[in-house]
Amino acid sequence: MRRAMLLLTTSLFTLAAGAANADNATPHNLILFVPDGLRAQVVTPETAPAMAEVRDKGVNFKNPHSMFPTFTMANASAMSTGHYLGDTGTFSNTIYTGFSSVPAGDTVVPFIENDAVLGDVDTHFNGDYLDEETVLKLARSKGFSTAAIGKVGPTYLFDHTDGGKNTIVIDDSTGAKNGVPLSDEMKDALTKAGLPLTAPSRGDNGKAGDAKTPGTTSANVAQQAYFADIAAKVVLPMFKARAKPFVLVFWSRDPDGSQHNQGDSLNTITPGINGPTSMASIKNADDNLARLRKALDELGLGATTDIIVSADHGFSTISKQSKTSPSAKVNYADTPEGFLPMGFVALDLAKALDLPLFDPNDKNAPVAQGAHPKAGNGLLGTDPTKPDLVVATNGGSDLIYLPNRDRKLAARTISALLEQDYVSGLFVDNALGRFPGTLSMSQISLKGKAVTPQPAIVVNFRSFAEGCDEPTNCSVEVADTVLRQGQGMHGSFGRGDTMNFMAAIGPDFKAGYVDALPVGNADVGATAARILGLTQKPNGNLVGRVMTEAMPNGATPRAFAVSVKSEPAANGLRTVLNYQHVGSQRYFDVAGFPGRSVGLDAETAKQKTAGK
Repeated sequence: MRRAMLLLTTSLFTLAAGAANADNATPHNLILFVPDGLRAQVVTPETAPAMAEVRDKGVNFKNPHSMFPTFTMANASAMSTGHYLGDTGTFSNTIYTGFSSVPAGDTVVPFIENDAVLGDVDTHFNGDYLDEETVLKLARSKGFSTAAIGKVGPTYLFDHTDGGKNTIVIDDSTGAKNGVPLSDEMKDALTKAGLPLTAPSRGDNGKAGDAKTPGTTSANVAQQAYFADIAAKVVLPMFKARAKPFVLVFWSRDPDGSQHNQGDSLNTITPGINGPTSMASIKNADDNLARLRKALDELGLGATTDIIVSADHGFSTISKQSKTSPSAKVNYADTPEGFLPMGFVALDLAKALDLPLFDPNDKNAPVAQGAHPKAGNGLLGTDPTKPDLVVATNGGSDLIYLPNRDRKLAARTISALLEQDYVSGLFVDNALGRFPGTLSMSQISLKGKAVTPQPAIVVNFRSFAEGCDEPTNCSVEVADTVLRQGQGMHGSFGRGDTMNFMAAIGPDFKAGYVDALPVGNADVGATAARILGLTQKPNGNLVGRVMTEAMPNGATPRAFAVSVKSEPAANGLRTVLNYQHVGSQRYFDVAGFPGRSVGLDAETAKQKTAGK
């Protein structure tokens, strides 16, 4: 009966959404603006006036959610397709592919924020590794003008199978040998506008520093000004001249890039990502949005253009401290004494499992004593070409693959991880069975129709709050990364990372509306498709919902909050997951071991109802 009621509720609000848009003979335009890594609670009229205005005059999605793992490419896949990660297979920024990617440096664990790498991965998975149609692909097939501008990787993902033939793609690699080619039309338009055909570098903003040298103190102003100039001076006027509806994705690297690399907090966790460099990067992204809105108004497009602003994830300050890690007790040339080195998960597991460790980012060379893997990734086993275990290092969480699906090795790996104080929650592939202290991947929508290899274990790292009164604004997390303590990272299951900024404004959205229902990045893709009148034909069933409650005359469904906890491990640890759901869609608030994740202070199950 309960399932029938949920399906009925879902059907009703789907029908209402269709009715709300039925009288739109010509779809409105859409701009999706992504301020990468923007925390929801940090936005105020002082810190980010343009985004605050969209939120306060349009729709304030006050209960927003990132996909977990809370990484850029994972969430870009959700926004672009409307599907959860179990369908898109983009489980993190670095994944195990099962083949060696030459553009990624001839490694089986490629970092996929790269146009050439995305093309390579597509080639190995029937031409489209997402295996789900993206919104931009659908839009251009229906005659829309389409463009994606901004940060390399997620920008291209929105129409990665087109190769720049129909959708305009401008990113960090524009003009470079491995970049997406520009059409002759775009080359001519850029030249007439006095803009270079090659994107500028990040300059000082790209400098991360090291253990002794602070990172950047500059926001990514110059590069993003170039992207904003192209959008305002070239693309939007071009689209207006075509006299047909358009979709523009603008992916702002800031505040993410500056928060990662900021040099305001070398080896200390305060001010962390709340220092002046990070705040300047938030203002930089805000200025880009203001520039786009001004261009729309000057072109007479403001009244017919919807704007959705959605960050891919929140953000945290990095901690490199552990009292239990064997690798933290070893001295490394590039790591302060007592701190966790890059690749600590691979190092610690190699020791615990008594398996040789090889570096997939160094031609599979053995990792020497007193050294760590170059990029943190690791291949464990006697033969690196046929590893027993693969660690894909990402930041606030890591992926572990077991190519042989060895359940006994999975049990030993889980046992070793449960002994580490930097771990806060483990999720295991359902096919391997149930293990005390862990929850299954299906609980967090990581089991679906994905064509890429399935991780065996997802390791979430400990997070805590320090430095302010709002935990999601001053979250700190252990991170497996080359970046240093005090710099910035994301990827964890703490609420500081899952709580992204979301807002919308335009003719297809209510004005001055505060939406208390849970929403997420898969909903962005589903809602964009509905606004544009596009019909998706999904391969997988892990889909987002249309945010009808934010639309004029749209139905407002009910939401429920749930807490799930695993059986306790031998040492008493148990993974707890707090989520909300609307119909079959789940919105993940926080997960981990109680007391080790921001937002998870107690095990008590919550059964509250939202959105009445």
